Amino acid sequence: MPIKSKEKKKTTKQVTKPVKKTVSKTVVKKVAPKKKVVKKVVKKVAPKKKVVKKVVKKVAPKKKVVKKIALKKTIKQEQVIWATGKRKTSIARVIFFSKGSGEIYVNKQPYKKYFNILELKNKVVSPIELLKQADNFQFKIKVQGGGQTGQADAILLGISRALIKFNPDWRKELKAAGFLKRDARKKERKKPGLKRARRAPQWKKR
Repeated sequence: MPIKSKEKKKTTKQVTKPVKKTVSKTVVKKVAPKKKVVKKVVKKVAPKKKVVKKVVKKVAPKKKVVKKIALKKTIKQEQVIWATGKRKTSIARVIFFSKGSGEIYVNKQPYKKYFNILELKNKVVSPIELLKQADNFQFKIKVQGGGQTGQADAILLGISRALIKFNPDWRKELKAAGFLKRDARKKERKKPGLKRARRAPQWKKR
């Protein structure tokens, strides 16, 4: 009886040991390589960050262009404009400054001192007062020839032309008021045998 029991124990040991070892090793070897594949995918995705940086560098220089355009606009706001106006035999050369406090100089004098008649003073300022810009600009005017009435009309035309060059939207208002029309009327020359251009001497029968 003791001989049979020993033989049974030997047979059981031989069956159980090899089965456990083989199964555990094969499963671990198949699962482990999956981690290496994940690392390779991450390396391929990473270089996309460098491409984004290059795009940002190309977009950045646009800020410099915007600054240059802004500087040009400020220069245009401070304008100096030249214009001429004529009436009869008088010629007015007007220099317009976009920044000022409503000062108007005629032959290096304030216009209120240069013109004696109130109507002529109002005529000089009329285009600026019509646009309600009396306190915003400055004018320097040189006038030659004719009398004060002709010079005042010439200054009016010169100022209105300078204002249109500065802002073309004011043309409708100034044209409707008649400030842009060049008055070509002049005194007609004297004819021989007459006292004036058409005034004849009194006729006598005897």
